[in-house]
Amino acid sequence: MLNTETPSQAHAALDQYPTTELVNVFVDDQFQAVEAVRNAAPRIAAAVTAALPRMEAGGRLIYVGAGTSGRLGLLDSVELYPTFSWPHGRAVALLAGGSDAMFVAVEGAEDDFEQGAADLQGVDVGPDDVVLAIAASGGTPYVLGAIKAARAAGALTVGFANNPDAPVTREAEIGVTLDTGPEVVSGSTRLKAGTSQKIALNTFSSALMVRLNKVYGNLMVDLKATNAKLVRRAIRLTSFATGADEEAARAVLEQCGFHVKTAIVALSKQTSVEQAQALLEAARGSVRQALA
Repeated sequence: MLNTETPSQAHAALDQYPTTELVNVFVDDQFQAVEAVRNAAPRIAAAVTAALPRMEAGGRLIYVGAGTSGRLGLLDSVELYPTFSWPHGRAVALLAGGSDAMFVAVEGAEDDFEQGAADLQGVDVGPDDVVLAIAASGGTPYVLGAIKAARAAGALTVGFANNPDAPVTREAEIGVTLDTGPEVVSGSTRLKAGTSQKIALNTFSSALMVRLNKVYGNLMVDLKATNAKLVRRAIRLTSFATGADEEAARAVLEQCGFHVKTAIVALSKQTSVEQAQALLEAARGSVRQALA
């Protein structure tokens, strides 16, 4: 029996626990998700290193999964644009059962190996793309079909699974095992298995974005200021990075469409927005290099 399906021996009387103890058990069990990702850190780092040249060449991140795993992949994909200005077209999410499966379970969709391959082929996967295949069990046919099609197209494949020696991690070029063990509610991988996937995907994509110069120091300097909260954040980040007051930061940000990177370089170098943009372009988007 898979680790994720094995009944937990620690909580056989779960339904009899007092409510406070019940809540504490669910919370405490999540720490195993963190430990599982920590143990997989070298494999995640290897995936970031392998993905970087493909992203620099214009490739895409393509997330593939079913059920909770697919929804977590989609969540990571959509958050890359507001956080790092990563283009929508370069973060693609494929969910077994289609977009409707985001909101309503589509029974049986995860069992279709051929559909997984067809969906991946349908987005014209190529050698510069990185396919992130996510499956708690590690044996989801839809995901395995996508891996096969991705490898045939020359794409980099990274497989995430919550059971050791799973087909998804064996078939992918880089396998990331998140061994979270039995769930408090037997087989419910939306619990700590899902938590570990969320952490692993956040870690992978965020580390990749740092390597792509989307961060200066630990400041999120390539965000899209698409609402009032993010406009205020852009002003604060610019002010913090340059020492300029918020009024001066806003004035320069308004000249460059609230692009924090450009504002930081312009204020720090006491130059025009146009010159700051040229410096950033020459530095391949690195604020640190543009300021050197």
